[in-house]
Amino acid sequence: MLTFAFDVGETIVRDDRYWASWADWLGLSRHTVSALVGAVVAQGRDNADALRLLVPGVDLDAEYAAREAAGRGERIEEEDLYPDVRPALAALRAAGHRVLIAGNQTARAGELLRSLDLPVDGIATSGEWGVAKPGPAFFTRLIQYAETPPERIVYVGDHPANDVTPAKAAGLRAAHIRRGPWGHLWAEHPVAAAADWRISTLTELTTISG
Repeated sequence: MLTFAFDVGETIVRDDRYWASWADWLGLSRHTVSALVGAVVAQGRDNADALRLLVPGVDLDAEYAAREAAGRGERIEEEDLYPDVRPALAALRAAGHRVLIAGNQTARAGELLRSLDLPVDGIATSGEWGVAKPGPAFFTRLIQYAETPPERIVYVGDHPANDVTPAKAAGLRAAHIRRGPWGHLWAEHPVAAAADWRISTLTELTTISG
């Protein structure tokens, strides 16, 4: 049996609410924020650079804390999940695989994901671990968390440079999902082609065996 470890943003959770909430908080046009996120993604930059372009000098950590204090902070609810998430995760566990969620998210996001009672064996975030993708330390920590040899772990994500390349470098197998801006934009790139599997829905993972 295998251990499947899932990225969060645009793999299991839609980012619509995330960017819309930032636009509203900073008094920006949702369309403009969305368009600039796409632009910086196309340039291979940090997606948060979209906000930095619109509000030069913004301290995003301070703004994040202010949002939380104002009761307008991070939210992840059932409606934010892609519709294939629960059935795919449940099917993988029913087949005897272990299922983990581990992505570049805040500690608060980890709490919110746990509150959804997803059919998984564990949830962890970069904010909790203090290491983030694509750094190799994140995948070292994931291997420790999974308590599984790296070659028995399948990392599932939408961003080839953050998910596929470093996972493969750490000895894991990788599945690239064509979903969200990163997944679609880079789907035909050689970096995505390095994935062991290329999928369009999470339910396709249920055909993978050890």
